[in-house]
Amino acid sequence: MEMSKTSDSKLIEMYRAGDTVAISKLIERHKRRVTDYIAMMVKDRDVADDIFQETALKAVKVIDDGRYADNGKFLSWVLRIAHNQVIDHFRHSRGEGKITESDAGFDILGTLKFAGDSIEDRLVHEQIHEDLRRIINHLPEEQRDVVVMRYFNDMSFKEIAEESGVSINTALGRMRYALINLRKLISEHQMILTA
Repeated sequence: MEMSKTSDSKLIEMYRAGDTVAISKLIERHKRRVTDYIAMMVKDRDVADDIFQETALKAVKVIDDGRYADNGKFLSWVLRIAHNQVIDHFRHSRGEGKITESDAGFDILGTLKFAGDSIEDRLVHEQIHEDLRRIINHLPEEQRDVVVMRYFNDMSFKEIAEESGVSINTALGRMRYALINLRKLISEHQMILTA
């Protein structure tokens, strides 16, 4: 089987069946795209290469542990891992006092950056929103309704209470339980919702 034409899902399946070449091919297939994404944020190719290695190791570990749920969007998933690794890198750098104005989101004049999101940023954000909407559908109806009204319809708790025909305390209670249940669902599905 020619691996260059093999889907990401099939390569993961082959790796899980014991074919170690399959995981190497999968990582190599996406290396440039993920490294470019990292380099765009850290502005240093050597650091980007190091973070890519950490990202690849983390991805393989999740697959090895059986925690990767293949939904046909391997690249988006790896980009989210890379994004989190970059955040960890900046946190570590900040701890050592090495963060620059650029890292903090400001240019040399102290003004906020105005650069638009890259295609990869938009893809990651879209994937996070899709994952979040899917997981919200697992909530009980009353909790789901409160979450949708609050976060997607931007309604106040007073408006939610009036719309639902309940007290504000009941609406707040439903939101509290919804957030508890969402945390559990996110953990159970090993989702990464950091953007």
